Amino acid sequence: MPNQTNHAAAFRGLVLSPVKFRLFLLARLPMAYLAGLRVTDISEAKATVRVPYKYLNKNPFKSIYFACLSMAAELSTGVLCMTQVYKSQPAVSMLVVRMDAEFTKKAIGKISFTCHDGQAIAAAAAKTKATGEGVTVVATSVGTDESGEPVATFRFTWSLKAKRK
Repeated sequence: MPNQTNHAAAFRGLVLSPVKFRLFLLARLPMAYLAGLRVTDISEAKATVRVPYKYLNKNPFKSIYFACLSMAAELSTGVLCMTQVYKSQPAVSMLVVRMDAEFTKKAIGKISFTCHDGQAIAAAAAKTKATGEGVTVVATSVGTDESGEPVATFRFTWSLKAKRK
């Protein structure tokens, strides 16, 4: 499907454009904009989103509030889903239906969440486009601190469903 490949490449270009992505966050995900989320890497296979420790993100324990960590983790999986559904024919809806998290270390500094489930997400999107049936896919995002140590692991179950014409 070269057409969908072109759309995916165009979407990745939008996400990696600092100005366009910030405008997207401001318009569609204002809390992510305020939290300072940034997509630092995106490919067909993986995506990385960074969240900084700053005044708006902190909790009383001098670390990043878990909701901000969750936003970054979700975005790392969500941009992989959005890559597959951007301008797709048929259109595909996407929705988080479950989230599970484990926290292993205090989150201080810049935390990067990386999801390596791009291929599984692409397969789920292709399946719903071919069958019209809803499909779920579990995407895992691991957050690491600046020294590379894991601070949290999130698992998001995404529901993808091709829309009827």
